[in-house]
Amino acid sequence: MNHPTFKLTALSVLTFAVQQFTFADSPTRQTLPQFQAEDIPTLCDAKIKDIQRQLTQFEAKPMTAQNNAAPVLAEWDRIFASFEDFYGPIGLYSNVSPDAALRKAAEDCEIKISQFQTDIYQNPKLYQQIKSTQAKDAIDSKFREDLLNDFEKTGIQLSAEKQARLKVILAELAKIEQEYARNVRDNPQKLEFTPAELTGLPQSYIDALKKNDQGNYLLGFEYPEYRPFMELADNDAARQRYQIAYTRRGGERNLALLKQAMDLRYELAQLFGKSSYAEWALHKRMAETPENVNKFLSEVHAKVAPLEQKEVDTLREFQAKTLKIPLKQAKIERWSEAYWSEKLRKAKYQVDQEKMREYFPTQAAQDWLFAISSNLYGIEFKPAKVDVWQNEVEYYDVTDQKTGQLLGGLYVDKFPREGKYGHAAVWGVYGGSSLTGRKPISALVTNFNRKGLNSDELETFVHEFGHALHGILSTTRYSAQSGTSVERDFVEAPSQMYEEWARRKETLSKVADYCQPACPRVDDKLIAKLNAVHSYGRGLHYARQTLYAQYDMALHGSNALKEQPLDVWKKMEGSTALGYVPNTEFPGQFGHIMGGYQVGYYGYMWSEVLALDMLSAFGKNLNNPEVGQRYRQTILSQGGQKPAEDLVKDFLGRKPDNKAFFDEITGQRVK
Repeated sequence: MNHPTFKLTALSVLTFAVQQFTFADSPTRQTLPQFQAEDIPTLCDAKIKDIQRQLTQFEAKPMTAQNNAAPVLAEWDRIFASFEDFYGPIGLYSNVSPDAALRKAAEDCEIKISQFQTDIYQNPKLYQQIKSTQAKDAIDSKFREDLLNDFEKTGIQLSAEKQARLKVILAELAKIEQEYARNVRDNPQKLEFTPAELTGLPQSYIDALKKNDQGNYLLGFEYPEYRPFMELADNDAARQRYQIAYTRRGGERNLALLKQAMDLRYELAQLFGKSSYAEWALHKRMAETPENVNKFLSEVHAKVAPLEQKEVDTLREFQAKTLKIPLKQAKIERWSEAYWSEKLRKAKYQVDQEKMREYFPTQAAQDWLFAISSNLYGIEFKPAKVDVWQNEVEYYDVTDQKTGQLLGGLYVDKFPREGKYGHAAVWGVYGGSSLTGRKPISALVTNFNRKGLNSDELETFVHEFGHALHGILSTTRYSAQSGTSVERDFVEAPSQMYEEWARRKETLSKVADYCQPACPRVDDKLIAKLNAVHSYGRGLHYARQTLYAQYDMALHGSNALKEQPLDVWKKMEGSTALGYVPNTEFPGQFGHIMGGYQVGYYGYMWSEVLALDMLSAFGKNLNNPEVGQRYRQTILSQGGQKPAEDLVKDFLGRKPDNKAFFDEITGQRVK
């Protein structure tokens, strides 16, 4: 998952980190500053005061209708780069710092930043300074248009009364979204399981768990604990208890916060004369309108719903055969689907995901990923000792193989810990600028098993690494357009395309080259099994993705005020093949729609359309550096300084189409 690009508008989501860069005189290595919790309030106030001073000077400069946009845009970008120099690390540390006090201080600072942003983008003098310029080329024209759009989406054109109300709404949303994320991230709850309830789980998993005085095991909501339990624990009641608790980890409070956000977003849209928040949010996206999104999702649903039902029926048949019970007694529940799917994969395809960790040791997987990326894009990763926020975090300089030039920096934070962001994501902490020589920095954050990865986790690693490279290999003119500062419904495409490198023999077979000690090598037989496993469950996967996206759209439609989020979820999930599980509260921990991806979840599949189309350019050879270099130059280096559709056209030499995507979801794509 990529954290949404931060362009310093009041509408940015503050639970996510931002892209920014350090404004320095030479293109040398830049690293992230480390903060003490007690210093952050003073530093935050001082930085806001300094930026306000610079903007006051900016708005006082004389302008005419003939002003060349270039120096004005460069000055604007410089000011906000200096702001982001502070705010970028703050946004990251609020999610990954081991110090709870520092996380809280960073969150409090983010609220101040949010309120300051609104003031900036409702300032008519600043707006006129940008609007009075004339762009001389396409890059300046797009940046100018993007900035004006930021002002307009923050209500610059509204009446003073509406602007005041919008300011209140945005401030409330920032607080609500932040609290929602904190309630999930910092949930300390541990569930108690007896040794008997852990039957089926590998001893290595059990040995890593904490125990209480009664000898029972304590499990929390970290991914490396939850996912294996749901796939491998034989005790059905234990899995049910864990699954229900997992969906309720946000608590009743988060359901209330989500409803508040829905209502505030609807009111925001009304201020702009829009019928729904979805209509307002989709402006300047590739999809453009809710109608286009809903049509796309309906087309996907029509394809995958029959596949989902067929796969559930297959699981029931397998369950009946395994348990030697009549088919009519077989039942697959939401909490048992992963368990029976894993059993079927082992029986039918002889793929044991826990055994796959022997093929993909975590460090070897990282070294392999560095190597294939180096070959494909002509880059190198050089470790360096720098100050980090936790002692297991790694840092690498990323350089160009031919020139030796520093391209950017990469932080890697791989393992779970208390209080850390609980999934896998990349923060584009610093954005780069060719005007100033500023170098981008990405922070890759995961929660992996220390011993090794299964094939799904390896795909996740490759996916997130794709986001990191999108940031680091960016060479845009302006930092605000750097890296993943692209349309929300394109941002996942480069990472989704890169997932294919975790599925093909020509790449996967090379992981063993980096194992110390030696590990088994992926061969043709295993690749065939892994491909079959990847194909299996396609219906359930895409049906679930479609459900999430349609739910997101439903919460942000024209009936938002009349809807309760849990009621909508019960109805929508209840219509799926596995139905709704009583007492579950999925909406209370659906972080995407309260963290920057609201009216954006559809973008995962919209992006996949483009990802699979771009993948076709590599043909049968994923390790082709010639195509890799062309992709680096036409897609990755361009950031958001061109419209996404133009980027894809530049790479493919034609308009994109959706054939490969629909072939993928129906199992017809030739690999």
